[in-house]
Amino acid sequence: MKRSSVLTAAATLAASALVLAACGNGDGGDDGGDDGGAQESYSIGITQIVSHPSLDAARDGFKQALADAGLDVEFDEQNAQGDQATATSIATTFANGDHDLILAIATPTAQATAQAITDVPILITAVTDPLEAGLVDSWEAPGGNLTGTSDLNPVEEQLGLLADLAPDAQTLGIVYSSGEVNSEIQVELAREAAAGLGLEVEVATVTNSGEVQQAADSLDVDAFYVPTDNTVVSALESILQVAESRSIPVIAAEGDSVERGAVATYGLDYTQLGYQTGEMAVQILTEGADPAEMPIETQTELSLVINTAAAARMGVEIPAELIDSADTVFE
Repeated sequence: MKRSSVLTAAATLAASALVLAACGNGDGGDDGGDDGGAQESYSIGITQIVSHPSLDAARDGFKQALADAGLDVEFDEQNAQGDQATATSIATTFANGDHDLILAIATPTAQATAQAITDVPILITAVTDPLEAGLVDSWEAPGGNLTGTSDLNPVEEQLGLLADLAPDAQTLGIVYSSGEVNSEIQVELAREAAAGLGLEVEVATVTNSGEVQQAADSLDVDAFYVPTDNTVVSALESILQVAESRSIPVIAAEGDSVERGAVATYGLDYTQLGYQTGEMAVQILTEGADPAEMPIETQTELSLVINTAAAARMGVEIPAELIDSADTVFE
């Protein structure tokens, strides 16, 4: 009897322990059961109109922000190589895919993506004016499934550099793509700014990068301004060649073009612009932020970027005080 009582008591204790263990695991595993679980992963489609340093920098900045946030992301990266039909095809493919979020880099791809996808969050970057492009209801409250960052550049300040670089200039040439609404907006801004500076603007339009040099050759001007036109920037060297042969300056709309051979700009940091967009992606993916209620963001800090070697090739003298005040000088 004594041995039987001991066995009965042991069995009772064992049963009680099992019940307690089951109760302990039934409250969601507060003792760390979730810590060893797999991290949530995300799929993001990236569509880019063309490769050039500014757009590439925006893409890399976006990806870096997600990496810094510790997110496990698989990227599906596509490039339209400057072709709008390809951009539309990419958007259609993404619409039939299974991505958690789409990043559209530059206005043409943003427009194609917005038309094709309405049920997945879309972030845009390197888009000059999302309102004029028909992408949002307003800058403050985009509405729908799309928000992001704008690269609207300070055209007036950029053209103001000509007062130091080419004070005798009377005409300003702009080559831009007739298919990019972002460029049309900048041309209008340039006309307004030029009028205040006593400059006459002459323009030439292109439909692809192969037409850029001929368009630049057709303009008899005292200086060139290169907006953030994806078609033209991808063929920037064509304009630089014309400018150097005529000894006239090229003012660019962003710093990467200055590094490549334009003389100067008050420009944006596209890596930082992309990073800002990536931070917005983190809010959407991990915090449930609604793109419809997230204002379009811009950069407020501008950098004076100068290329002294390019100035020398174009026969342009940069005042010492302007060089001294520059944030970045390429030599």
